[in-house]
Amino acid sequence: MPDLKSTERFSDRVADYVRYRPTYPTAMLDWLRDAQGVTPDWRVADVGAGTGISSKMFLDVGHSVTAVEPNAAMREAAVTWLGSHPRFHAVDGRADATSLDDGSVDLVSVAQAFHWFDPASAHKEFHRILRKGGLAAIYWNSRRLVGTPFLVGYEALLQTYGTDYTSVAERYADEPHMRQWFGAGWRGRGEFEHCQLLDFDALHGRLMSSSYAPKEDHPNHARMIEALRKLFDSCQSEGKISFDYDTRVYVGEIS
Repeated sequence: MPDLKSTERFSDRVADYVRYRPTYPTAMLDWLRDAQGVTPDWRVADVGAGTGISSKMFLDVGHSVTAVEPNAAMREAAVTWLGSHPRFHAVDGRADATSLDDGSVDLVSVAQAFHWFDPASAHKEFHRILRKGGLAAIYWNSRRLVGTPFLVGYEALLQTYGTDYTSVAERYADEPHMRQWFGAGWRGRGEFEHCQLLDFDALHGRLMSSSYAPKEDHPNHARMIEALRKLFDSCQSEGKISFDYDTRVYVGEIS
């Protein structure tokens, strides 16, 4: 596989990422609480925290959160957004070198980032920073590829115009792989429906937050945006489209 520059590739997408990337369903937090025993006093290490979308989710329900993010531009965006919160802290770190103390957290959160990690190195590091009995929650918003004309058309647009889309698209691990990664520590899996209702400007921003969407100086950019406009116009209802996801979360101890 080519070098996908996982710690750098979103640096020029930060503004769109902050504004247009989806949050995560509150039902997932309810499941972590009710099915996995995660309570607001648990200290969270949000590894690969990006611009802070997942960190804010945990802050909002009472957790103390340390955001671990190697990309300086994304980490700075998280600090700008959340830095005044008394329970938020951000560090320059990676999944294999978080800089956190041994046994210092109760929950490792990995949102939309695990597919960029080296699984073995991350496993070792998460084991080190989690206290005994702590958990790791690995989760993704997985964009639906079929089900509506818009979803089918959007996937075709990315296949046509994405710069390295086939290299990075939907590289998320499935349940058998996650069971293997957790091993004896496996605790369970949850799945939840999620969506964004987007007008055209928001859809444009959502597309441009993706690292494989060609930027304005690329010869495919204008053609891509023209195709996006046509797709939106043909599928919109009352000026919006539904951008649909399945949110999947895998949870376990790291032994």
